[in-house]
Amino acid sequence: METGKYLEETKKTLTPLLAMEEAARCLLCHDAPCSKACPAGTNPAKFIRSLRFKNLKGAVETIRTNNALAGICARVCPYDKYCEGACSRCGIDQPIRIGELQRYLTDYEKTIDMKVLDKVEVTKEKVAVIGAGPSGITAAAGLALKGYKVTVFEEKDILGGWLSYGIPPERLPQDVVENEINYIKDLGVEFKTNCKVGKDIKLGDLRSEGYKAFLISSGIQKGKAIDVKGADLEGVVNGVDFLGKAKTNKGDVNIGSHVIVIGGGDVAMDCASTAKLLGCEDVKIVYRRAIEKMPADVHEREYIQSLNIPIFTGFKPSEVIGSKGKAVSFKATGMFNESDVLELKADMVIFAVGQEIEEAKLIADVKTNEKGIIVTENCRTNVEDVFASGDIVAGDKTVVQAVALGKLAAESIDSYLAGLR
Repeated sequence: METGKYLEETKKTLTPLLAMEEAARCLLCHDAPCSKACPAGTNPAKFIRSLRFKNLKGAVETIRTNNALAGICARVCPYDKYCEGACSRCGIDQPIRIGELQRYLTDYEKTIDMKVLDKVEVTKEKVAVIGAGPSGITAAAGLALKGYKVTVFEEKDILGGWLSYGIPPERLPQDVVENEINYIKDLGVEFKTNCKVGKDIKLGDLRSEGYKAFLISSGIQKGKAIDVKGADLEGVVNGVDFLGKAKTNKGDVNIGSHVIVIGGGDVAMDCASTAKLLGCEDVKIVYRRAIEKMPADVHEREYIQSLNIPIFTGFKPSEVIGSKGKAVSFKATGMFNESDVLELKADMVIFAVGQEIEEAKLIADVKTNEKGIIVTENCRTNVEDVFASGDIVAGDKTVVQAVALGKLAAESIDSYLAGLR
């Protein structure tokens, strides 16, 4: 199995000269629209100013103090929707490449083994975080820095949630995820893997062990069930499972010779690029609506096109055709004209049509809406000592939004426990 291209990060870090030149383009706006537009409050205006005047350590301090997962966000944040989209240079030429500058600085931080955040003495209550995804580990870091004894419970054996199981290494190498998590471990946060709260251990058990507050940040990682004729054939897989298996096995997975990916979101794009980078020459995407309706990030679509992966739009899946229990072809009908039929050769069909929320009430009797999203106010649920953050509150958003909610959750929990004290 060819894994080299799959394991190799696609984008390269800026050179020091290019980073300095890019920072020099900054207009040093007094109102700093880029900083106002960052959900995580990373404050790009301040770190770019520091970099511009060659204060690299000061720039790193600004980033890491404001964002415990800065190295991860530098790679996967959709900057064009946030800071870069708000950059004042947009009306002149091109926005400052803020994401690439943040990546340059966080890579520099690791290269010189710089430590901005230091472990503080535990003087406060025990807090349990349920789920080791971006929101949970951000909240854990924030609470640990406030002096709380924090334990993160993760049902899987690898920490990171979607960071470790969903985002391909060509966009987010696993060593970057592990480096950020080790940083948080060094703050005194304890992690317990292969432990599902609500099943392996109950909230009541944790309360009896002295935990005073709980944060549910279990995310949305369960792929939607496939409701298509032939879904039980060998070669038909769920996109979430496919990405997780590929990344945790470092690309050592069986891949078809003719792969069809169903869906139009970022997960579908990641599935298609993963299949291609693992050596499949014939990869195609089928999406039910027009291409301009695709929810995938525009840069992800452009990357897919650069890999010569065609996208068939306006078709909905109708059947996976099999022979001797294995998929051999895929059939779809037109969304706008049912007489239109698309049939493609396929020995692997990957359905990336969204994720489902696992029942939060198995953990605690929290109020949820009709979609299963936990209802919160400033991350507080209807259960006094239970809080929630991340995708299970926001509903399948970005990593940077999860980080922002993790920071808010830490503040809310601290305020609640201070009130009890």
